[in-house]
Amino acid sequence: MAKPGPMFAKPLSVLLSDVFSDAYAKQGFAARELVTRWREIIGPELSAHCEPLKMQWPRPVEGQQQEPATLVLRVEGPMALEIQHASDVILQRVNRFFGWSAVGRLALRQGPLSRRERPRPSPPPDASQIEQVAQTLSSIEDEQLRAALARLGASIKRN
Repeated sequence: MAKPGPMFAKPLSVLLSDVFSDAYAKQGFAARELVTRWREIIGPELSAHCEPLKMQWPRPVEGQQQEPATLVLRVEGPMALEIQHASDVILQRVNRFFGWSAVGRLALRQGPLSRRERPRPSPPPDASQIEQVAQTLSSIEDEQLRAALARLGASIKRN
């Protein structure tokens, strides 16, 4: 009996590729790259305020050319007007990404965006600032409490 060959681990993206493809296809996306590379496609300024929800393709009519799709975007409430004014730019960039006029119009849905960049934590205060605040806390006897309050005070004072 022959020994089985070595087994290699497969990347998770390969294993889940079909699952994600089916989910994106249900929303009308032929390729998931429109969603995953949205920031690269339309730019960081516009992508910070909108995201693609789905593409709605009109039913094909026999004997006629396929009409372009409608790209449905979720937009933050106050930025809807700005995104509407930039719709020509968005359509141009999306169609350039596809390589053909796949999208003919945009439909906007107001709502909170699902993907948010997490704010970066502020750097800790300098040791000199902590020491300055610690000198004002001489009445506190517990050493750990005094150090924690000094760090908190220096952070508040810095902001």
